[in-house]
Amino acid sequence: MIEKYGPLRGEKLQILDENGQARPELEPKLDAPDLKRLYSLMVTTRAADLKALKLQRQGRIGTFAPSLGHEACQVGSAFALEKKDWVFPYFRDLGTYLTLGLPLKSYYLYWMGNEASMHIPPDLNIFTISVPVGSQLPQAVGCALAAKIKKEAAAVLAYFGDGATSEGDFSEALNFAGVFRTPNVFVCYNNQYAISTPVSKQTAARTIAQKAIAYGFAGIVVDGNDVLAMYAATKEALEKARSSGEPTLIEAFTYRMGNHTTSDDAARYRTEDEVNAWAKKDPIERYKLYLKGKGLWDEAFENQTQKEAEDLINDAVEKAESTPPPSLDDLFSYTYKNMTPDLTEELNDLKAFLKEAGK
Repeated sequence: MIEKYGPLRGEKLQILDENGQARPELEPKLDAPDLKRLYSLMVTTRAADLKALKLQRQGRIGTFAPSLGHEACQVGSAFALEKKDWVFPYFRDLGTYLTLGLPLKSYYLYWMGNEASMHIPPDLNIFTISVPVGSQLPQAVGCALAAKIKKEAAAVLAYFGDGATSEGDFSEALNFAGVFRTPNVFVCYNNQYAISTPVSKQTAARTIAQKAIAYGFAGIVVDGNDVLAMYAATKEALEKARSSGEPTLIEAFTYRMGNHTTSDDAARYRTEDEVNAWAKKDPIERYKLYLKGKGLWDEAFENQTQKEAEDLINDAVEKAESTPPPSLDDLFSYTYKNMTPDLTEELNDLKAFLKEAGK
């Protein structure tokens, strides 16, 4: 599939059209519970995202990066991962975390500024949220190289936005992946804007996926609002990475329906007509029509899904807001596996200063 829909062929991989009609020859082999689970995860992602926006406006969390419109990209790709795989997310990956099983409480805690948020459960191979643009990509290649050296049959998936392709980290990471044949899958959310900079100002290339060719491996453009296409492309790329160590670049062609963050005003650089045109490609509505056509969606299922999402979100907010603030030790303890002498000295000096100041 990846070779057939390569970036120079002039089309993107799409399994579901905007009316929820599928191409049967491309439908992934997922059973009814999994198909319904994809929908539940996307609905929960959107509801949790909208709740975070309300919390920010109420002053209960800090600046927040919304995921509205990215549900299919995040859920579809993450659903293809196996427990043994490693994941390097970036700051707009709520659906990824929910799909992989990170407690929603932890995600809310992160945007509250609590260090406890990124104490990743030991059974999850997920790295912490990366805000510096592109910095997680070389780290993901290093992880994949380590897995290759240790002869572990695991893939490493890294997420990033189109703006990251203008960073040196992107070129360095993909070049190393190509040279050393590391088992990496790179998923770029091309949501058309890096804050206010349109993708046309990021690159003169016709697609982001075609950049993989220069590094010696395959790329593919996928309809990022099609959860089945995202799942199918990512699954194939992961299987290839595990079996042959071949990296892949997936360009998820999508749209950021909300602001870049809650400190941004997207109306200053894009038109209402543009936003409305993309709203018609809504990933959740499209997938709902598909499930309805298969007899897997009805009002009872919808109500149950919404109720479960609401209960999960309310519980997560309550737990996050009742979590104690981080300790001073947390500011120093996780830079290295063990505290270095310099860090230990700095921590002790800070404690002594605060004690003297009566704090």
